[in-house]
Amino acid sequence: MISPHLPILQVVIPLLAAPACVLLHNGRLTWLLALAVSWVCLAISLLLLGQVMDGGTISYALGGWAAPWGIEYRIDPLNAFVLLIVSGISAAALPFARASVEREVEPEQIHLFYTMYLLCLTGLLGIVATGDAFNVFVFLEISSLSSYALISLGQDRRALTAAFQYLVLGTIGATFILIGIGLAYMVTGTLNMADLAERLPAVAGNRTVRVALAFLTVGIGLKLALFPLHLWLPNAYTYAPSAVSAFLAATATKVSAYVLLRFLFTIFGVDFSFGAMPLEVILPPLAILAMFVGSLVAIFQENVKRMLAYSSIAQIGYIVLGISLASVDGLTAGIVHLFNHALIKGGMFLALGCVFYRLGSVSLNDLRGLGRRMPYTMAAFVVGGLGLIGVPLTAGFISKWYLVTGVLGAGLWPVAVLVLLSSLLAVVYVWRVVEAAYFAPVNEKVGDKVAVREAPLSMLVPTWILIAASVYFGIDTSLPVGAARDAAAFLLGATGTGAGL
Repeated sequence: MISPHLPILQVVIPLLAAPACVLLHNGRLTWLLALAVSWVCLAISLLLLGQVMDGGTISYALGGWAAPWGIEYRIDPLNAFVLLIVSGISAAALPFARASVEREVEPEQIHLFYTMYLLCLTGLLGIVATGDAFNVFVFLEISSLSSYALISLGQDRRALTAAFQYLVLGTIGATFILIGIGLAYMVTGTLNMADLAERLPAVAGNRTVRVALAFLTVGIGLKLALFPLHLWLPNAYTYAPSAVSAFLAATATKVSAYVLLRFLFTIFGVDFSFGAMPLEVILPPLAILAMFVGSLVAIFQENVKRMLAYSSIAQIGYIVLGISLASVDGLTAGIVHLFNHALIKGGMFLALGCVFYRLGSVSLNDLRGLGRRMPYTMAAFVVGGLGLIGVPLTAGFISKWYLVTGVLGAGLWPVAVLVLLSSLLAVVYVWRVVEAAYFAPVNEKVGDKVAVREAPLSMLVPTWILIAASVYFGIDTSLPVGAARDAAAFLLGATGTGAGL
């Protein structure tokens, strides 16, 4: 029976496929392999989510060594949902990647591209599936190192600088996380997350435990790109190949948010994280600053990928604000926005990939009149933009509805006003693109250089799958909201009992 081994297969399959790409040494074959692996991972994620919803938490002991002595994978409502996000985005991005990567990456490097892509996917899935704190760090490094390589493959020479900057800041973040895990191990003598959750309350008064959480929060904040630890993100998203920008924007920061949830709520517990430690004072102001600073800076960008990158910083602010409320409504808002923002931002970056495929540029000036030349591509971007704003009947509206509900439930009505005001800033930067694409005269200079026409179907279809999904889940909210609410109730209900993992 394969079913009991699904948790480990989720990680092992892409891990084994990565070196196979090197051996194949053929761009088209490695793409087919990566595509098949992503779809298999998506199928496994759906099966795991169904099993968790029906039968509760799944525990898988590696090598038959029972936890906490051996390494354990545990799948619960939270990480089953995040596994679905990561594998779903990968399954949509890879059909798009074939034409896009062939255009943007040197032919002799394409097989290496898919090797790094599968390693990155392995790392992200491993972070989410594992129940061992040190394994979180190991998989974090696998995903980070492969991300640096993927970003460096961008056509612009500034991709190398962006990758190096990400490497430096990512290494600092990983070091902080490792120190935090080491301090927790020093106090408890265990690395198993469920075991940590049981042992930490007894030593909660120890200063080392407080320092451990402080190091972990800063390190995860760097990986999450929470303001003001976001400096690596704009260049990384801007200069990476289009498929990489879409995949990382939709998954990497979401997985980091998952890690933050995991440590704050299931390992250290809500009483310690938001009681003994002052995170309820620190996180909300940073989240609100992220919402406004990210959106304000996005308004003044001329490169549309950079515009979306700063928009992502603002969206991370919404997620962290929901987490910082430490309530069922707040956590539901934060978790559902992980899903909704992945769909919206993934689809919008894919739309820009279509534009880059035809124009070789995503400059706002070069997009003038593009709504008439690439109508389906720009329509996808506009619908995604409506989701970022939070227009009703889009997934973004659902996220902000639950966030405002959570904020009002906490009695913080001024914060609810700030959430609505920051959403209006999204109107400005989305409108700038709409104005250029639909109301400005065609940029004839661009038209002279390249025959501008609609993107190939192999790129348009994945783009519209994500965008259409963001609309569908804005109407039928049963899956994202149901799964997010189950995960939120699970996190708060499991706090302090060790049942969270």
